[in-house]
Amino acid sequence: MLLRRLLIISLSASVSASQGHLPNSTFTNPIFPGFFPDPSCIYVPERDHTFFCASSSFNSFPGIPIHSSKDLRNWKLIGHVLNRKEQLPRLAETNRSTSGIWAPTIRFHDDTFWVVTTLVDDDRAQDDASRWDNIIFKSKDPYNDQAWSNAVKFNFTGYDTSPFWDDDGKTYITGAHAWHVGPYIQQAEANLDTGEVGEWRIIWNGTGGQAPEGPHIYRKDGWYYLLAAEGGTGLGHMVTMARSKNIWGPYESNPANPVLTNANTTSYFQTVGHADLFHDRDGNWWAVALSTRSGPEYLNYPMGRETVMTAVSWPEGDWPTFTPISGEMSVWPMPPEQKDIRGVGPFVNTFTPEHLTFPPNTPLPAHLVHWRFPAPAAYTVSPPGHPHTLRLKPSTLNLTALNGNYADPRAGGQTLIARRQQHTLFRFAVDLDIDNSSAPPAALSGLEAGVTVFLTQNHHLDLGVVLLPRGAATAPAALLSGGEGLELMVRFRGESYLPVPAPVVAPVPAGWRTGGEKKLTLEIRACNATHYAFSVGPAGRRSQMRQVIEVSNGLVSWGFTGTLLGIYATSNGGNGTTPAYFSNWRYIPEGQFRD
Repeated sequence: MLLRRLLIISLSASVSASQGHLPNSTFTNPIFPGFFPDPSCIYVPERDHTFFCASSSFNSFPGIPIHSSKDLRNWKLIGHVLNRKEQLPRLAETNRSTSGIWAPTIRFHDDTFWVVTTLVDDDRAQDDASRWDNIIFKSKDPYNDQAWSNAVKFNFTGYDTSPFWDDDGKTYITGAHAWHVGPYIQQAEANLDTGEVGEWRIIWNGTGGQAPEGPHIYRKDGWYYLLAAEGGTGLGHMVTMARSKNIWGPYESNPANPVLTNANTTSYFQTVGHADLFHDRDGNWWAVALSTRSGPEYLNYPMGRETVMTAVSWPEGDWPTFTPISGEMSVWPMPPEQKDIRGVGPFVNTFTPEHLTFPPNTPLPAHLVHWRFPAPAAYTVSPPGHPHTLRLKPSTLNLTALNGNYADPRAGGQTLIARRQQHTLFRFAVDLDIDNSSAPPAALSGLEAGVTVFLTQNHHLDLGVVLLPRGAATAPAALLSGGEGLELMVRFRGESYLPVPAPVVAPVPAGWRTGGEKKLTLEIRACNATHYAFSVGPAGRRSQMRQVIEVSNGLVSWGFTGTLLGIYATSNGGNGTTPAYFSNWRYIPEGQFRD
């Protein structure tokens, strides 16, 4: 069996590199670096021969990012399916860090874009139907966030739901479940406009791997092909396939299963699974999947599960074969390069430095996200008297909030805005105005503002400026105070399931306030593949920057999501209301490791 699999892989790579006797194309994985798991992609010739991809977003908001491309190399963020609270109010209430939006499937049918997905509440039992809130969104215009509908719910106890339209006009939804009566893939007829579904019937139990997920149905050459993933989303993750002449089965497993995996290899790209198939205008087939850049040690992967792509050879009437995932891919010819893509977001997988200056009368950049629904009044671009800043009003909850797991809509959420880490090596920095001299002491109680590497409420690393009682630091007392009995401090602290370093607390040196400067620069730098360095200094005087701590990124290498780099403000449960003013936001890519 192993020899047969190796032969298939070799032939697949050979075919993909020689089709039409044209020169090979090359591209690099991941195509969407950073927190973009569970990819689903389609090719839509009716919309200017454009490719569209959707990704899981869990508790981040706006949710379900959509990327678009015309050449499979240059991908642009064009918007988010979940962009208004009224679309899906329950996102504000999901508990635990693994909850939220799982595995959207995007499809195009009847001149309409459809996204079918699951809102998960991981605080409930596995077989509790209320844990799985399966929903449908639709839109005629994916470039316009407001065109996406509110969620239409349908009844299914499970996750990773996917639509399929058969040649006879009937519509089906497939979905997965790993508990209840056992691991299985189920299917039912459905009305996507109303959410009505027929009887759910088991059509495949997989190959014996745990936790089947991500099922998709494809119709080709008289066969119904069922693609799925098994083995859990860790190192044993794999893509498997079955097919049948009847949509209800029985489905026979591919003798070459798994058709795609990096399990039991030394590849830097691990956990390959949860795939989707699509073709281009020349009939070439492609697959996208999730993967983590961890190596088999599976210890340091702060960007979490990312989107990778590969070429697929799919001869008529036969099983498809997938070119193995690696960082540098050589494949058959790709569409001509084209960057003329609508949409307000940035391109992904670039080395273009990001510099946000928050001009007056401009919206927040489209790629910035919050954790669950934000309080809109907490974020103001260029408020009066503070042009080219982003004002954050402190939330009562800090980044850990209620025991690190839970949402509490009554508390008003967490004041956090961030972008995804998308490079192995980077420098992220902002300037923070620390002038609180005019605020009364009561308005300063518990205040903290700073920068964070945020994975979930359970896993984050923060460098903040905080008001603490005098003497809280062991360093010499500063001359600057921020209210009666309080002193302005710099503090690092972390949260993780793994042991974290003890907090580092030190006063803001009085010398940093000379010359009328009222700002500090807070910086996070990925200094290598395994560690972050947190630094602080007076804005505009880089020579005086001081490193506060160097800490392992293993503390934020866990779970279903990926790291966010951002800014926050909180009163840490106190009564402080004084806002923080951030400016000069910089994200500078410095390196991308692919092996």
